[in-house]
Amino acid sequence: MIEAELFRVLADPTRRALFERLVAREMSVSDLREGFSVSQPAISQHLAALRAAGLVEERREGRFAYYRANPEALAPLVNWVDTYSTFWPKRIERLKDLLRRMDQ
Repeated sequence: MIEAELFRVLADPTRRALFERLVAREMSVSDLREGFSVSQPAISQHLAALRAAGLVEERREGRFAYYRANPEALAPLVNWVDTYSTFWPKRIERLKDLLRRMDQ
């Protein structure tokens, strides 16, 4: 299930932070590493997980790699949330109606 993979990848706070930084602009690994207390290989591993989920795209220029976010990859997650955001309010209203009737 695509949503489960997206949730798994984005569950990591470092990956979420990397994704959020890449939404603003394209960056290299060394640019991304600034402000994080993890090693460059760890940043690369997080980027690999984000790439595998389709959340990040890579562009090569010589021996350098540049990364940018692919926000469209969040569409399955947004659709899943939308589905359940309409589900719960209806259920809660039915529960409220039932509780009102039980109180009478």
